[in-house]
Amino acid sequence: MGLGLVKNVVIVGGGTAGWMAAAALSTLISNGCKIRLVESDEISTIGVGEATIPVIRGYNQLIGVDENEFLRQTQGTFKLGIEFVNWGKQGDSYIHGFGVIGRDQLLAKFYQYWLKLYQDGQAPDIEHYSINTVAARKNKFLRAVSDSTGSPLSDISHAFHFDAALYAKYLRGLSEKRGVRRTEGRIVETVLRADDGHVQAIVLENGERIEGDLFVDCSGFRGLLIEGALNTGYEDWSHWLPCDRAIAVPCESVSPLLPYTRSTAHDAGWQWRIPLQHRIGNGHVYSSKFMEPEQAESILMNNLDGKPLAQPRHLRFTTGKRKRAWNKNVVAIGLAGGFMEPLESTSIHLVQTGITRLLTMFPHKGYDQPDIDAFNQATDEEYAAIRDFLILHYKLNAREGKPFWDYCRNMEIPATLQRRMDLYRSNGRIIRGSDELFTETSWLQVMHGQGLRAKGYHPLVDQRSAEDIAAFLGNVKEVVLRCAEHMPTHEEYIASCCAAPPL
Repeated sequence: MGLGLVKNVVIVGGGTAGWMAAAALSTLISNGCKIRLVESDEISTIGVGEATIPVIRGYNQLIGVDENEFLRQTQGTFKLGIEFVNWGKQGDSYIHGFGVIGRDQLLAKFYQYWLKLYQDGQAPDIEHYSINTVAARKNKFLRAVSDSTGSPLSDISHAFHFDAALYAKYLRGLSEKRGVRRTEGRIVETVLRADDGHVQAIVLENGERIEGDLFVDCSGFRGLLIEGALNTGYEDWSHWLPCDRAIAVPCESVSPLLPYTRSTAHDAGWQWRIPLQHRIGNGHVYSSKFMEPEQAESILMNNLDGKPLAQPRHLRFTTGKRKRAWNKNVVAIGLAGGFMEPLESTSIHLVQTGITRLLTMFPHKGYDQPDIDAFNQATDEEYAAIRDFLILHYKLNAREGKPFWDYCRNMEIPATLQRRMDLYRSNGRIIRGSDELFTETSWLQVMHGQGLRAKGYHPLVDQRSAEDIAAFLGNVKEVVLRCAEHMPTHEEYIASCCAAPPL
């Protein structure tokens, strides 16, 4: 039963999550609703989530961001996908490219036709049919050309790399212009209502008491309200995703400026490489059960492409999620709600979908439990689907003789993931839920890239002759290559529209 509108929203914590929430809420519900963000400059933000996936463009459009200006302000670059190096076995490389692959047909998906010829040794790797991947390999970039229907140029799907701290600063400027009130201060107490246990107020170090109807917890790993005050509980997934440490360090930028993120497997984890205009973001994600911090740092520092620009930062985490993302009148967004290692650049996406889900289920003051339950169920399903996609990378490794990778290859996995793998292994079928983040082509590229091979293909593919299919695939490959060759380099494209001013 509704008891009127929520009038006061308090966001606890800044950083990317806090200011993304503030920007969206102030854009869409500012009429009659006061939004206040509380953060402390004394508390540093994690700020390693600098790589994104294409859905962030929807968020930026929602809050009225000009893409070129946003990239200039955040030292941003474009991203066509993620390269995975040494993930199958040493020397392997594949790219999980965004967007479509080939041209689906009436009877079957494009990749089913490709499977038939690939299994007969008559077709090259699937990446040759993806405009995103072919362009990435050539260090080329172009935004999708909307008036080129039927051309691969209309299929280009892009995301961004950017400086997370600069992005938060940019969003803060937008939010404050739209009425968000920022309060500087460290929270020392959370006051709960005696009757129902909801958060009534937070108290700052200077004694100021801030009351609210709805509290959005963006306080990072601590989960100051969702866990510290409400003891919600945490679901630990480290038995499936055993990495629990990360070391982050920036280094000088080098040429060429790559239009993709790179993930390189090491002995007990992996290293990220995120190219920005002014620097490269690097990090080593590893398992402390299989590697000491000193060795992990040495591996990272010995595999930088440029001179380090800061001292490495050591981080600890436990992969998993809160048992309830929405508990009473507190909604956890970002790291306060859970952590998934940045292997597929989902951190900022999970912030975005948490905000979108909150707007969809925005409460009355009465807080109807069915709404909260629906929010939590959708959140749980999203985290589980992403979890399975991340586990897939580890499970399908061929790095024999390395204790960490042997553990991952031999571990039991969720039944939901096992069913997907079995289904693909049989006849190359990929079935996903309509609300899932990762597409059929995403699952295809990672399963194939990691070495999982389908034994068969869709039987309706045989309605066309092998010669006809070969001509069809050959034409797609040729057109994709020709389009990529005529695109500007990534550096040229940035120089033409969104070069950042010198820092």
